[in-house]
Amino acid sequence: MPLDYRTAFERAPIGLVLSAQRLIKDCNHQLLAMFDATREQLIGRSFEVLYPSSEEFERTGARIVASLDADLDSEGRYADERVMRRIGSGELFWCHVAGRALNPRDPHAEGVWSFEDLSAHRPIKVELTGREREIAALLIGGLTSKMIGRRLEISPRTVDVYRARLMKKYAAASTPDLVHKLLVT
Repeated sequence: MPLDYRTAFERAPIGLVLSAQRLIKDCNHQLLAMFDATREQLIGRSFEVLYPSSEEFERTGARIVASLDADLDSEGRYADERVMRRIGSGELFWCHVAGRALNPRDPHAEGVWSFEDLSAHRPIKVELTGREREIAALLIGGLTSKMIGRRLEISPRTVDVYRARLMKKYAAASTPDLVHKLLVT
């Protein structure tokens, strides 16, 4: 039997989504299993249902647009690691998200997105606020306070305050120690 695109989409080893205007138009079985959801709970719905909060959904959308606007050579590609929420249990988990806007000038018009559950390697053991989750993800990505501040449109000093809170919550002695603990705990 020849392999067709639909079969490849459904049997991919990662969660896949086709989107339009930040709505889930289609998804594969792996994504449904990852988010503990049914097709009825996701198809036609906003990606917002997969986020810990509405604020994180809005800020992530703005960050994607800003990133694509700033990097004209990206060809509409975007990737990050963020905390997402399972529909069935409400459990929060780390997820690697990568995607491509089909029209880089209108990033939310249509896109193809992949989701990889990182919880087996990076369980969440500390309760964090939405902003702490965002800053933790950017620290893992190797960004400095100044870069994080620009990305989140906050001052580098504010980033330092959140970093100090994260260091306290994770009992980290330095930023590299914090990043290590974020990656393994």
